[in-house]
Amino acid sequence: MLQHVYERVCMARYVTSTIVATDDERVYETARKFGARVRMTRSDHPSGTDRVAEVASAEDAAVVVNIQGDEPLIDPEAIDAAILPLAHDPEILMGTLKKRIEDPREITEPNVVKVVTDRTGDAIYFSRCPIPFSGSGSPVRPDKPGGLPCYKHVGLYVYRRDFLLAYPSLPVGPLERAERLEQLRALENGYKIRVTETEYESLGVDTPEDLRRVSQLIETTMHGVRQYG
Repeated sequence: MLQHVYERVCMARYVTSTIVATDDERVYETARKFGARVRMTRSDHPSGTDRVAEVASAEDAAVVVNIQGDEPLIDPEAIDAAILPLAHDPEILMGTLKKRIEDPREITEPNVVKVVTDRTGDAIYFSRCPIPFSGSGSPVRPDKPGGLPCYKHVGLYVYRRDFLLAYPSLPVGPLERAERLEQLRALENGYKIRVTETEYESLGVDTPEDLRRVSQLIETTMHGVRQYG
């Protein structure tokens, strides 16, 4: 799984260097075997952002992308889409992605994080609860004619290096604690997050069932490639 993530990240046009950050010797050795750059980090980091910040402190990149190691089908074009706003606008300190929800069941699923944005594309709020919520007292239904679209957050982050290095020292607020969403730390401290829409359907591996589903997709894809070849 890690190798799939690494190889797909390396395919992104605007990523010039890819590093696996871990505090686990097994992950370290596995990554080295397939030729990845690997950095061992401290084991006491409370979040992935803190771990990435430790690695970024020793690098000179102007922009840093944080990609989860459990996304073996990550789309290189989605990574590029998240990077481009920071490349075009020096005022943007942090960016991420959103995907329009097509399955209404995801709106009430707490493990699917929802996001709402303003007219410029900056995040207003992230939540595990249904947002937006209709005045009738029920979740908005994007599958209904004329329904307001709902978006889920794709957990990929892009930071300007200086902002990323300062991020772990920002105060953790009550919203981050309540929702258990580290990106809310930026909003609670007055910083903006630019959110770019993508068609990429995030398929993270969090359970054995997720692993089976993703493995089948990879096998189907590879089988199709072999037949085409």
